[in-house]
Amino acid sequence: MAKKIYWCKNCLNMSTRNRISFDERGWCNACQWMEEKKTLDWTPRLEELKALTNKYRSKDGGFDCIVPVSGGKDGSYVAYMLKHKFGMNPLAVTVRPALSLALGDQNLKNFIDSGYDHIHLSPNTKAMQKLNKFGFIEKGFPYYGWLIAIKAAVLKTALKFDIPLVFYGEDGEVEYGGSTESKNRSHVDVEYVKRIYFEGGYEKVFKKVFEEGEISDSELYFFNFPTDEELNGKEIIHAHWSYFENWDSYRNYVIAKEHCNLLEKEEGNTGTFTNFSQNDQALYNLHVYLMYLKYGFGRATQDAGIEIRRGAMDREQALNLVRMYDNSYPEEYIELYLNYYDMTLAEFNNVLDKYANTDLFEKVDGKWEPKFSPGEEFTI
Repeated sequence: MAKKIYWCKNCLNMSTRNRISFDERGWCNACQWMEEKKTLDWTPRLEELKALTNKYRSKDGGFDCIVPVSGGKDGSYVAYMLKHKFGMNPLAVTVRPALSLALGDQNLKNFIDSGYDHIHLSPNTKAMQKLNKFGFIEKGFPYYGWLIAIKAAVLKTALKFDIPLVFYGEDGEVEYGGSTESKNRSHVDVEYVKRIYFEGGYEKVFKKVFEEGEISDSELYFFNFPTDEELNGKEIIHAHWSYFENWDSYRNYVIAKEHCNLLEKEEGNTGTFTNFSQNDQALYNLHVYLMYLKYGFGRATQDAGIEIRRGAMDREQALNLVRMYDNSYPEEYIELYLNYYDMTLAEFNNVLDKYANTDLFEKVDGKWEPKFSPGEEFTI
């Protein structure tokens, strides 16, 4: 049966994106939310945030909330707001990624040095590698283990320190296009995280790792969510800051640069025209390239959509940038990936080939090339 592939008429979100929806104008739900935010009365949400922070604010100088941070703009912004605008005492927590980059390491140090208590968690390296490798092979998701840990290990830490609040940055489904079910909820539960962020593959990947028989249950401690027995009736609130105010990633960058000494790359990042985000780990470049092969849009499309929705770029400018940057094979890190996954180049490329959408791409001289032109509707 023929199927139309099309792009949002306002930004460049593609109809191939998981859980995305469009209105009668052809605007995606991220652009609809952008419109809605302009006239939304944020006062009730701000009051909800005030009530939440007032309820849990520490009276004895202890930690009263956790903010997961990488040293990047968004976590830094949330931590700054909680500490300096709401009088909270946040504990910043970083789950060490597999292949950290020097700039990311420096930005994390700069953030810590700007005045925050911080814990650096390093989940079992062997377990992380196994989960990341199986995530790459089974889900086309190259840092799947790390993604699990930045949710599960953070909740385990909150439980150990008896901290009831965890503030993440934005709800990507709502802000960038996807499910709108959490649009009017300040926090989500673990089942939502497993279903949406882990794409329903959490149990599958774990089963695969156990079948290999090389990792013990204790080595998976930071990859397992707290059990009901461990929680013992305690609730840990998993909140998104973007629910409480109009999320603006560029504003976050400006605040983080001014107050947390955030540094950007001197040149643009691979696959995009921006230089101030996702500078903490090498596997992100592989993640967005696989996203491109699976769905037809890459890092430049995502960044351009953000710029369009914040009014900093028009659609034609965005199209030119997407055509220039999106199809970017992460050449500079290939040897690093092969060493990390313990794979040959042929094995590695076989995984890429497995996830390449042949309705959208064709192999030309050994490289996947698009059959489409961004922004131009076509039928498959």
